Amino acid sequence: MRLPRSLSGWTMAVFGLLAAGLGVAGLVSPDIMLTVMGFEPIPKASRAEGDHTLVFLTASSMAALNMGVYYVLASLADWKPFFRWTVPFRLLTCAVFTLAVVTGRAPAGFLGVGIWEGLGALATGAALRYEKRHR
Repeated sequence: MRLPRSLSGWTMAVFGLLAAGLGVAGLVSPDIMLTVMGFEPIPKASRAEGDHTLVFLTASSMAALNMGVYYVLASLADWKPFFRWTVPFRLLTCAVFTLAVVTGRAPAGFLGVGIWEGLGALATGAALRYEKRHR
């Protein structure tokens, strides 16, 4: 079995496995993901015509699954340029999701998604910095 070869690779692998797992969870049980993010699930029979919440959740879950697999594969290849590219964009995601909560566009439970992205980015960035200094 192949494992990540660096600390930064491990941060990417953990993030990737979590993202893939959450993506699968969202595909299998969208209501669980809505609840985790602080949204109240609405029974299918109660949804208004034209309510596309589940379509967007399916798309987001599939994107999370794909992203998770990319991160795991990159970690196994120890592809450090990819690791570096993710850090600013994950921090941007953290900022956008946090702003969505602060401005009232999303419930407070959604803040966890932003924090997860931000902490993951900081962990990867710190690992990359550590590795660069200790080469």
